[in-house]
Amino acid sequence: MLKRKIIPLIHRDISWLSFNYRVLQEAKDSSVPLFERIKFLGIYSSNLDEFFRVRVASIKTLIRLGNKTKKKMDFPPDLVISKIREIVTRQQLEFDEIYKNQIIPALQDCNIWILSPAELNNHHKKFLLDFYREKLIQHIQPVLLVKNKIRTFLSDNVLYLAVKLKTSGNSNRYAVVRIPTEKFSRFIALPSDGSSKKEIIFLDDIVRFCLPFLFPGYSVQHSFSIKLTRDADIYIEDEYSGNLIEKIRKGIAKRKIGKGTRFSYDRKIEPQTLDFLIAALHIKESDLQAEGRYSNNFDFKNFPDFGLTQFQDKDLIPLSHKNLDGVKKMFAAIENMDHLLHFPYQKYEYVIRFLEFAARDPKVTDIKIVQYRAARDSRIVAALRSAIQEGKNVMVFMEVKARFDEEANLYWAERLESWGAKVIYSFPDLKVHAKLLLVKRKSKSFAFLGTGNFNEDTAAVYSDFGLFTADKRLTKEVEMVFNYLEFNKRPDKPFEHLLVGQFKMRRNIYRLIEQEIEFAKEGKKAEITLKLNSIQDPRMISKLYDASNAGVRIRMIVRGVCSLVPQMKGFSENIEVISIVDRFLEHTRIYKFLNNGDNKIFLSSADFMTRNLFYRIECAFPVYDEKIKNEINNFLNAQFMDNVKARIIDEKQLNKYKKDEKSPPCRSQLLMYDYFKVKLLHKIDE
Repeated sequence: MLKRKIIPLIHRDISWLSFNYRVLQEAKDSSVPLFERIKFLGIYSSNLDEFFRVRVASIKTLIRLGNKTKKKMDFPPDLVISKIREIVTRQQLEFDEIYKNQIIPALQDCNIWILSPAELNNHHKKFLLDFYREKLIQHIQPVLLVKNKIRTFLSDNVLYLAVKLKTSGNSNRYAVVRIPTEKFSRFIALPSDGSSKKEIIFLDDIVRFCLPFLFPGYSVQHSFSIKLTRDADIYIEDEYSGNLIEKIRKGIAKRKIGKGTRFSYDRKIEPQTLDFLIAALHIKESDLQAEGRYSNNFDFKNFPDFGLTQFQDKDLIPLSHKNLDGVKKMFAAIENMDHLLHFPYQKYEYVIRFLEFAARDPKVTDIKIVQYRAARDSRIVAALRSAIQEGKNVMVFMEVKARFDEEANLYWAERLESWGAKVIYSFPDLKVHAKLLLVKRKSKSFAFLGTGNFNEDTAAVYSDFGLFTADKRLTKEVEMVFNYLEFNKRPDKPFEHLLVGQFKMRRNIYRLIEQEIEFAKEGKKAEITLKLNSIQDPRMISKLYDASNAGVRIRMIVRGVCSLVPQMKGFSENIEVISIVDRFLEHTRIYKFLNNGDNKIFLSSADFMTRNLFYRIECAFPVYDEKIKNEINNFLNAQFMDNVKARIIDEKQLNKYKKDEKSPPCRSQLLMYDYFKVKLLHKIDE
């Protein structure tokens, strides 16, 4: 554990690696269907790639800035990098063990075989030679390396083979060959021999097999996988006042040539070959990261399933909402009562339908929305276009700084603008992360407030809440947020119901915590329940430590980064933290305060990260309807009952499963699906 000043904290990046290990645990779990285990290998690797492209890149930038900058930090960046390398190396060894000793035998039990070049028969070899000559050769460009000359450029996160060659004069030469995974699947099915046996070969192994044809006149000695990960962050200073869009475009282009942050290589590589690569490619020792035979393992997310559905998760078809299904007058239904949706257990279709209703309704005058990450073929955007065509005033705040979605968001923003929408392109100095939609009719306003993005693709796999409401207490304040976004008009009065980032959100959360502290001091029952993606902000953690020491019981569900140290004497003895990693990505944020028995519950876009609480426009919204409060409480109870997918978060980052041998198995995500199914079938209200 890396400590910061005064209070015990786990460094955010060390904690994140612990989260990603929980993803790897899913690949190791034999109770998970085989193809899902393989996908978790891909998710783990994809997560790790982004971590090196952003977080490690950021730390290395701090190191390059020198001692003057280091003195201002509350952690030594070079020590963090060293710890990261140690943890990642250990995890990569376990990754290889899972793949070789668990996944491969399990595939073979299913009659699926991944062949190496040494295992090919003559029939296979002919197929590969034909594949190489007819398809592959035109997409391969081998490059001979020369030490201490102009360096060969390796593209970001692209797989290469480093090849050792012998000349006819018995001297060594070295080359790199790019594996064209952008043109072909990483996994190539080999022709059937007429049996039920299914055989696959990695695309990189096809290239290995064909190396002698790529390098005529040379003797191929060895080949090893390598990959260079580059800095992919776009740095926009808080005081930046220039052309934001132009800067983002340049930043996107520079990602391809950013500084290296990790040079991955096969740990079985010959030392002589590695030394040559380091010199020829100008690799820094601090960027070296040993891995297994295969890199770019995020490709496992697209492993062929051969239609064998028995080795996949059973489909959980999103369910209808009993009060919204088949409703012809959606505005009337929302005006009558608030409606909570929980994705992906329930259909996201209602959000799209709501916008389509608004587009057609002659009484609707304005539609305003915050768009953070749009789907690839966004039906949300299509509905907004329909509204524009119907003569509605459509305002879209497009957050073009959403990392790795900048290009897509710029594309949609420009399309919307060309159709007639009023588009606001971000603020230079902060991100807008709130998930808000406002529809204004001539007589009344309606809002949809969420914990997740307006994205029907991610809504199929992210667990998120969304609330339809016509409650004036909420819709008026949602309009205040949009007035600020659209006209840069600060509200004339403080927010009384919403907790809004940049408008005393942090202070208002402190007050809610302090109220529980007062109840505890009065001898009353005091309790805080939090469900977050991440908690890292030192001041918020310190406030929770104060509450724990005052006798407030604190229960937390944290999916990712947890810098708070639970169950530490003198700080957090009353704090319990679990984490759930399962088939759906836990993305809901909930703040619940017992409030002397009159529960205060907020759903939120904001985690307890410094960036969320200080550098973003966020929105936490209260739940007033008692039936909806009960539903949220049932959800929280289900998560705390989980003894299948829940892990215990502790100081040592052990990620032990929360087991309860005395109780029947409880997997909260399946329990919640059944809960909504029963509610729908029996028309049950809370």
